[in-house]
Amino acid sequence: MNITVLVPTYRRPKDLVRCLEALKKQRRSPDEVLVIVRDIDSETWSFLENCHLDPLPLSTVKVTVTGQVAALNAGLDEAKGEIIAITDDDAAPHVDWLERIEAHYLVDKTIGGVGGRDFLYIDNKLIEGTKKTVGKLQWFGGTIGNHHLGVGEPREVDILKGANMSFRKDTIAGLRFDERLRGTGAQVHNDLSFCLAVRRRGWKLIYDPSVAIDHYFAQRFDEDQRGKFSEIATINRVHNQTLVLLEHLSPLRRTLFLSWAILVGTRANRGFLQYLRFLPSESFLAGQKLLASFQGLWQGWQTWRQTKVENIKI
Repeated sequence: MNITVLVPTYRRPKDLVRCLEALKKQRRSPDEVLVIVRDIDSETWSFLENCHLDPLPLSTVKVTVTGQVAALNAGLDEAKGEIIAITDDDAAPHVDWLERIEAHYLVDKTIGGVGGRDFLYIDNKLIEGTKKTVGKLQWFGGTIGNHHLGVGEPREVDILKGANMSFRKDTIAGLRFDERLRGTGAQVHNDLSFCLAVRRRGWKLIYDPSVAIDHYFAQRFDEDQRGKFSEIATINRVHNQTLVLLEHLSPLRRTLFLSWAILVGTRANRGFLQYLRFLPSESFLAGQKLLASFQGLWQGWQTWRQTKVENIKI
């Protein structure tokens, strides 16, 4: 099977070189590596023009639209491989990454996607811990990630993580990353949207902890600054998650999700109970996070409803 690796990047050439060096060291070499670069990213273009990455079969794809969604869709348009593997520029796949990915597709033709663990480093410190429940969509619409902590045997999941996921090309024919998602950089939850679309087609998604990468959280050059509260980033993130889940849940589960999101929520996407939980320690900030979460929820519902109306008119 031929394998294409997609690496979207923006203004992180030092991280990108580590990623590409890791791809050079793969025991099962990639047949094609596509680095997707914004037209205005002079730092990355300069690096790529002067680097020496032979024998890596590397090509570049230029995009003029901001955001990861446009970059990933541009990569899908150009990819020639039977397997399309996706990783981040701030990641370094382990030496057997592609070898293990390919093995899953070869033994089971019902598998549409394969991903694995990203050993997460923040400020060069590994986030430690183990979790057996990974990548699940709960009955009421909540999501469980834990991809960076997964242990155990390979198993079927609902969600793969964007930094470490792959798909059989035939499985995703005609699929696109959702251009309605908001954000000028990461466009959080684009992986959730894509994975649920693959699941909807009846394909298996496999999470295998041994399909591993090292993931070094690098600086983002957008409104989402990882761990720092941003009203715009919170609204965008909750909007995206709400839109995706309303798109894929049944009518009953949509109602349950909206009720849960308003009444309970999570640490990141606040509902009333989470607001009360963090009010003593966060004071005024707790209210800001609740308001931003509710704005994102409302705007996500509006985007979903508008899409439904437009589809009916068509």
